[in-house]
Amino acid sequence: MAEILTALWPVFALLVIGHLARRFDFPGAAFWPPAERATYYVLFPALLVSRLSRADLGGGQSLQLITAVLGLLVLGSLLVLLLGRLWRFANPRFTSVYQGSLRFNTYVALAISAALLPDQGVVLAAVLAAVMIPTLNLFCVLVFAGYGDAKPSMNGVARTLATNPLILACLLGIALNLSGLGLPVPFVPVLELLGGMALPLGLLAVGAALNLQALRHSGPEVIMASTVKLLVFPLFAATLAWLLQLDQAGTRVFLVFASVPTATASYILARQLGGDAPLMANIITAQTLLSLITMPLMIGWLG
Repeated sequence: MAEILTALWPVFALLVIGHLARRFDFPGAAFWPPAERATYYVLFPALLVSRLSRADLGGGQSLQLITAVLGLLVLGSLLVLLLGRLWRFANPRFTSVYQGSLRFNTYVALAISAALLPDQGVVLAAVLAAVMIPTLNLFCVLVFAGYGDAKPSMNGVARTLATNPLILACLLGIALNLSGLGLPVPFVPVLELLGGMALPLGLLAVGAALNLQALRHSGPEVIMASTVKLLVFPLFAATLAWLLQLDQAGTRVFLVFASVPTATASYILARQLGGDAPLMANIITAQTLLSLITMPLMIGWLG
């Protein structure tokens, strides 16, 4: 447990620093939107391309991880759809519950994976992200098509997926890897430097986006989404890791992804596609704070 807490401490410290910086208006409110865009469109894609282009994507480990991820997302989706029918949430509110239950904060997941496993963590995390990001984006858009107020068209769904910078970065990194071309040598140090900024700036931006006042309006939807994401998902992941016989490194990184809070980008998708954006903000804030307690317990106990 001490090892887990040591690895998590810097990540949570950056979240707190980001929140305090936003609260005390440093370096100014105008700083955070472009910082988020730079991380999303440039820095984080650079990290994914750099790591995926040089990762070992062959062998049983990658196939096991991909199978585990897909199994986790399918099981989680079935569970949330069943609970949604039992609780009978209003359609727009259900879209936020779904996103809050399944999506994951990539910045937090990669930062913790790197801290726990300095050599393998980011590479394994990049492989997981390459599967999770496009799959979850597709699942979420389909849920909005069925439950959201604004019904996205098939063209809109395809355009959303085709222009997502994280999906494009994953595809490029995998293509460079499997083609044997690799990343051209002059680009390696450039992408490494850009990728090195992605996680700290991303974590600061996540902390800055937290809205503690939103917690006053928490309700059953927040409780349900947080319970599924922070407690049930790690149990599902541990079971799948055992069934698929993942090694210790793969199991730990898989548990990290299953245990992190939902993505802050969920709020943007809720606002754009007719979901309940205020509820989404509540879920994001509640899960980020609760994960300070649940993540060390889940990863330490199950991993």
